[in-house]
Amino acid sequence: MDNLTGTLLGIAHVVAASFVTLHVLLSHREVRSSIGWIALSWLSPFIGSSIYLAFGVNRIARRARRLGPPGKTCVIDHSKRAPQVLERVPTSGIMSIALAGDAITGLELTRGNSLELLLDGDAAYPAMLEAIGKARHSVALASYIFASDNIGNRFADALIAASKRGVAVRVLADGIGSGYFRAPVLSRLRRGGVKVGRFLHDWAPWAMTFINLRNHKKMLIIDGRVAFTGGMNISDDNASGKNHCPRVRDVQGRIEGPIVEQLMQNFSADWSFTTGEELTGEAWWPEIAKAGVGPQGNIAMRGIASGPDESMGRIEAMLATAVEQATKRIRIVTPYFLPEDRLFEVVRRAALRGVLVEILVPEKTNHFYFNWATAAHLETILMEGIDCYLSPEPFDHTKLMSVDGYWCTLGSANWDARSMRLNFEYQVECYGHEATGAVDAIIDAKIANAKKLTALMLAGRPTPIRLRDASARLLLPYL
Repeated sequence: MDNLTGTLLGIAHVVAASFVTLHVLLSHREVRSSIGWIALSWLSPFIGSSIYLAFGVNRIARRARRLGPPGKTCVIDHSKRAPQVLERVPTSGIMSIALAGDAITGLELTRGNSLELLLDGDAAYPAMLEAIGKARHSVALASYIFASDNIGNRFADALIAASKRGVAVRVLADGIGSGYFRAPVLSRLRRGGVKVGRFLHDWAPWAMTFINLRNHKKMLIIDGRVAFTGGMNISDDNASGKNHCPRVRDVQGRIEGPIVEQLMQNFSADWSFTTGEELTGEAWWPEIAKAGVGPQGNIAMRGIASGPDESMGRIEAMLATAVEQATKRIRIVTPYFLPEDRLFEVVRRAALRGVLVEILVPEKTNHFYFNWATAAHLETILMEGIDCYLSPEPFDHTKLMSVDGYWCTLGSANWDARSMRLNFEYQVECYGHEATGAVDAIIDAKIANAKKLTALMLAGRPTPIRLRDASARLLLPYL
């Protein structure tokens, strides 16, 4: 009997490891990670295969489509490529970024947009709640975290009130970020008549392989014409408390203009994938000309979506292109700076060719293991002429980047492997001095309040601490 049990377990191990091997060979691009997963599955019977199912299945198959207004195919119009939209640019590098965006996203670079940057929840939340209160036709809200706290309930009240006055309301929350087991505020929304979707939230055992994949986007779209996007979740942490300072600092953008249709297009695709409902009609897709609304500003903008599906790597490709084409200055503000080697090397080479590179990260993040891993990561680049600054508490969750005073981006993506490979993210790129100047002004203020990190500060850490940090860095792909 013991021999039979051993034989059956051996056969089961071979089957499981073979399955992992086949899946890795067919779905993974990177040679080193592929070798690691295959070795783990064969050398650690059952444990290796189980770990792979939990963390290694990082692609979702879903229809490659772009939803939009009925009868309209949302693909790039080659008569409106970057050279036709950007009339005067300071360098050929900026034009190269725009041309790469044409190819990477397949979406038009739209002009006639406006951008207002809102600092922290004290500025962003009132503007967002006011917009929901003024909605006449539709409200689309996506948030990684929709907390069941005071701020979350205020948003729930506004969304329920909008639904009761006849506005079509859809709320999409991440299945993990907003609470896998309990999400009281989402239950309250449903009771109030609001349609709620939970992205990749499933109790079925066969669905657990996707539990490591998150919808990290934050966007609010009102009547298809006004949008908010950035890195800000819906939570009390972003609002001032008793000490008149939020526990988490962040930036949210208020956007008007043709770019809003691209945000709505992305939300619609995620909503359809999650719920099966397709959003159609003028409530979601207004005809701008018919509504009497013309261009709202002078900023050229484009949306960039990326995730573990057919869009994998798009944001990373855009960031790498922007860094490669920079001639004067690159500025990066991110809560987590843990890029994988390919993106890391692009930044390093930019500094080596004489571009001023400034990176601003929090002195302390909201996760201790990120502090450890980031310290080890930064230790390897400070000798390459990169200026790194540490922002003081409270934790700065801001995600901004600018290049040469003419190109910038904001959105939900961090500079880490999770955002580039495992999360569904959304960024907006902007061209011109107006938007980039506003972003640079925020970065200037943050750097003025930060302290510069030196190689000596990191090298002075005791050896046990450096070993701890280097060990945490090995978890980089899944932090």
